[in-house]
Amino acid sequence: MSYLARALPKRVLAPSVAQSLRQTRGLSTTTLQTTPSTRTTQLTPRTNQPRQFRHRSYHSDLHARLPDHSYTNSQTAILTSALAHVPTHGFSATALTLGARDAGFLDVSVQLLPRGEFDLILFWLASRRGLLRGKVEEGGLFRRIAAEKGKDVHELSVEERVRGLLLERLRMNADVRDVWQDALAQMSLLANIPLSLTELHALASDILTLSGDDTVDATWYTRRLAVSAIYASAEVVMTRDPTPDLVETAAFVERRFDDRKALADKITGIGQCAGFGWNTAIGLGRSWGLKI
Repeated sequence: MSYLARALPKRVLAPSVAQSLRQTRGLSTTTLQTTPSTRTTQLTPRTNQPRQFRHRSYHSDLHARLPDHSYTNSQTAILTSALAHVPTHGFSATALTLGARDAGFLDVSVQLLPRGEFDLILFWLASRRGLLRGKVEEGGLFRRIAAEKGKDVHELSVEERVRGLLLERLRMNADVRDVWQDALAQMSLLANIPLSLTELHALASDILTLSGDDTVDATWYTRRLAVSAIYASAEVVMTRDPTPDLVETAAFVERRFDDRKALADKITGIGQCAGFGWNTAIGLGRSWGLKI
């Protein structure tokens, strides 16, 4: 019996153990085969190239960009030739047609100017600003202004230079003053006001810059506004000035500058008076024991 006890487990248990081992091996093999493989991420080396940003252009329906009034060579040739006909025909389509013929273009070439007569006005304004700048760069204009006042060029103040440049710019309109009222009417149209004001501001800025005004405080805006207002009002007076050398217009400009200076002195006096009164009130309050 003892022999059977020792021999029976060997014969009976051995197959079951082998079968269990085979099942375990099969399970392990199945598990290993069905296990998903781990994803590997391929890393790219960093470079020193700058990052590319998309350009986003700002756009606002409330503040639309003003149309550009730069001209091509053909447009410039037509407008330059047309200026010679402005004193006779005004800023009109007839002057543009005659200018196109003088430049060697067909009459239909005036269609190259999308704004028509207003382009001729803008070209006149821009070209006169260029002529004024050229006279200052030559140096003869300030010498003539200084000689009229009995001074040396270096003795001229900024205000005297501004007056001289403004009057010189008005004298450039002497040949077209008979037709300038029509030009003012064109510039006052609703669609033409933005570009007209842009040209007026550019003229005022050029006059102050050429005069040596280098202020960078809040008066930078008020000075340009004042020069623009004086010039715009003087243009209206110029259209009614019968004198050959615009003597009445020059007198009007002098009065406007004097009024501006008097108004500035009054505002300064009012400010000083208000400051004196405020300091007096503070001193009186402190004498009464108030903690001010």
